[in-house]
Amino acid sequence: MIIRQIKLGLMDNFCYVVGDEKALECAVIDPSANHLRIMDEVEKLGLKLKYIINTHGHADHTGANEALKVASGASIVAHSSCKAAHDLDVDEGSILKMGGLEMRFIHTPGHTPDGVCILAGGKALFTGDTLFVGECGRTDLPGSSSEALWHSFFERLAKLPDDVMVLPGHDYGKEPFSTLGVERKTNYTLKPRTVEEFVKFMAE
Repeated sequence: MIIRQIKLGLMDNFCYVVGDEKALECAVIDPSANHLRIMDEVEKLGLKLKYIINTHGHADHTGANEALKVASGASIVAHSSCKAAHDLDVDEGSILKMGGLEMRFIHTPGHTPDGVCILAGGKALFTGDTLFVGECGRTDLPGSSSEALWHSFFERLAKLPDDVMVLPGHDYGKEPFSTLGVERKTNYTLKPRTVEEFVKFMAE
């Protein structure tokens, strides 16, 4: 599996190129801006862009979607409830394949109703604005829900092992990436809480 992390835009966004080295196919996750830089990275790696994947529909994660689609012919992928324009719907448990690489979608609403995390190769978790290094996504925006985020954290992501890499949608932490094990030990937003405690905590 090939992974390249690219920092773009005005909000310290991370965009990712994720590819299969045998099939020479890749996906771009959350292309916030500067499609030319992203395509340059794809071409340097000798890959064909097959999918443009959004972890959610906010403009700082979808800004380069259409330009990338025109440049590559790739299909735009997002959760079925996403209001941003896209070609392919995914839901909880959906799988996309690039050669031997499987990308499994985990529906993780909270920051937005359409939020997803993407588990690539069973080893790398692209968390968008659900989980950052040392922090989590806001739940004070229209459509956000602290209760939904609790379920995403403590029911869905809790099933994943500690050695899974955490690859966030923004460079908001001390490091650009982490693991679930480290985040469970050090990220104060993942401290065990009841739903009611978590909702109160997020409101403070």
